[in-house]
Amino acid sequence: MDVDALATVDTSGQWYLHGACRGLDAAIFYPDPDIVEDVARALAVCAGCDVRETCLAHALGRRELTGIWGGTTERERRQVLRRRRSA
Repeated sequence: MDVDALATVDTSGQWYLHGACRGLDAAIFYPDPDIVEDVARALAVCAGCDVRETCLAHALGRRELTGIWGGTTERERRQVLRRRRSA
């Protein structure tokens, strides 16, 4: 996934209606980061999602601090944002 290209992704529509997470308990996507199995469960849902890139663009644009978004963990999103700032 080209995270630099995500800055141009339109997140204004109702993309979330097409997410693989739709209808699932939202708690799945806010796992304890220290419980590897729970994190992996959320990431597995995202892996096959048709709107994964849009979801990640949304999370980066809104600076979502917690949870799994667009197939990334909180730590991974912080790393992306740091790279963007230093570029």
